[in-house]
Order: sequence, then structure tokens, then C-alpha cells
Amino acid sequence: MKPVAPAIRVLGAIALSYSPAASRCEASRVSVHLLERSQQVDLPIADAFAIYGDDRNLEALTPPWLHFEVTSPPQEMRVGALLEYRLRLHGVPLRWRTRIDAWEPPLHFTDHQEKGPYALWEHSHFFEPDGEGATVIRDRVRYSIPLGPLGALAHRLFVRRDLERIFDYRRDALVRLLAERSPAS
Repeated sequence: MKPVAPAIRVLGAIALSYSPAASRCEASRVSVHLLERSQQVDLPIADAFAIYGDDRNLEALTPPWLHFEVTSPPQEMRVGALLEYRLRLHGVPLRWRTRIDAWEPPLHFTDHQEKGPYALWEHSHFFEPDGEGATVIRDRVRYSIPLGPLGALAHRLFVRRDLERIFDYRRDALVRLLAERSPAS
């Protein structure tokens, strides 16, 4: 969508100039959006949690068009762990830092953006047993776009659609990742 690309670059550049403190303040003045997804996988709950809870799997679960790279060293996940990333969204380079706020293996963890393009980003991952050896994975993302009316317009034009595509990719990438790891029949 060529006409939207310049707006994306402008929005990205402005969002990059926001400090984390300004982003948190801005969150109280903007709409909070919700994205929810669920997926059933044929894995025991502990194994499903281990895949999502390992920061080394993030790149494989993220669409290649984002040029996503984890820049923080591999670490033990726990409350307070900081993860740093670099990516490109519609050609705009972004840096992103999230902190793990909740860590309850194998049932749940939550990360939230400390620095990045959103006024609010809170991503909760839930894992529920589903019969013998299967798990339902639920993602719940609460997010807000900065920049008031411009952010609201960006959400309608491309942010919501981009997030849906990213989470569609993640769903399909998990299926591929599990297929690669399963023993040959």
C-alpha cells in the first residue's frame, strides 16, 4: 500500500522520539485496543510453555518481513527479565524493550513494552491443558497507539491489520516449528 508508507515512516519516526515515561503518560489519553488469539497444539503444557518462554524462539515465530532480531543476550526468563529487539516495520527501523512482569510456568507469563512504538503494549500468554498431551495457547495483547488522532488513524489504516498478520504468521510458524521438531514417522 504505497500511499500509506510515508505516513508509516512519519508515525514511526515520531513514536521513536517518545521517552518511556511519556509513552506511559500518553497511554492514559488514548484508546486501549485488544487483540486475542488462541491455538491448540499437540504438546504437553510444559513443552508448549517452554517454546514460548525461550527468547531464542522469538525470531522463528516472527515474520521475516519485520527483520526481527533479539539484541539482548540469551537469559533465564523470570519476573524482571529485560528483552531487547531490533526490527523494521514498513522500512522504519525500531528498537523495542520489554520486561517480563509475570512468570508462572507452565501457565502464564506477561511482558510489557518499556520502550518502543506503542503507548501501551501488554502481552499475556496463557497455557491451558486440553486433554491428553495437548495445550491451548492464548495470547491477549492490550495496546495503545501514541499520537492521539494520528495514532487512531494509523490504527484504522494499518496497525490493526499488521498485528493480525503478525499473529497469523506466529500461529503458522509454530505449526512449522513443531513439525520440524517432531520425530520422523
